[in-house]
Amino acid sequence: MNIAKKLCIKTSSRDPELTRSKILDAAEAEFAIGGLTAARTEAIAAQTGVTKAMIYYYFDSKENLYRAVIERCFNEDLMLVESLHLDDLPPKEALIAGLRMMLQVMSAKPHMANIFALESIQNKGKYIPKQTAEILYGKLMCLLEQGIATGVFRPLESRHTAINIIGTCVHYFTCLENIKHLWPGKKMLGKEMLQQHDQEAMDMILAGILAEPYMSRSIDANIPVI
Repeated sequence: MNIAKKLCIKTSSRDPELTRSKILDAAEAEFAIGGLTAARTEAIAAQTGVTKAMIYYYFDSKENLYRAVIERCFNEDLMLVESLHLDDLPPKEALIAGLRMMLQVMSAKPHMANIFALESIQNKGKYIPKQTAEILYGKLMCLLEQGIATGVFRPLESRHTAINIIGTCVHYFTCLENIKHLWPGKKMLGKEMLQQHDQEAMDMILAGILAEPYMSRSIDANIPVI
């Protein structure tokens, strides 16, 4: 083993959590390109500067590394959702806060949209933690049902509506390379484009869900950004 690899392993052993986090970051980018099927641990190792053996030391297999990437994403998202205390807010305000958080998360972690799309295509959802997905969708469905019951939201089928809401937020990221030609020369993940996407998605969702006509963005201007 050469000196560089020895130093890398020695440094990694001093800070295992940092090394694990770097491996997960690199794996997230690699899985977003080819999913579990086509991702290469050699490429992940090259991005992190550790050996392939070090990756297996931490995660045992490519499959376990893939599980860890997905679980980390869901755990972080659940913590963010819980931090909003949506149950303490009226349905409309809770929906807006939740949407803003979802859009901010997608803008910060655009790789995850591709990973979830490829997971559905390649593995039929095998590696998505069932209970975690139920919690995420369940919270949104419960919020919609509360708004419908109080007359704030128009009559809706909560499961389809929850799926359509998430689709409106996520489709921009999963089809990024297909739709970039609509904005020649624009940085699709740049601040300007992401802000436009977030606002348009928010307006479309609220206009489709609220019982009363959604006429102006200024209606929600006094609601703080999370």
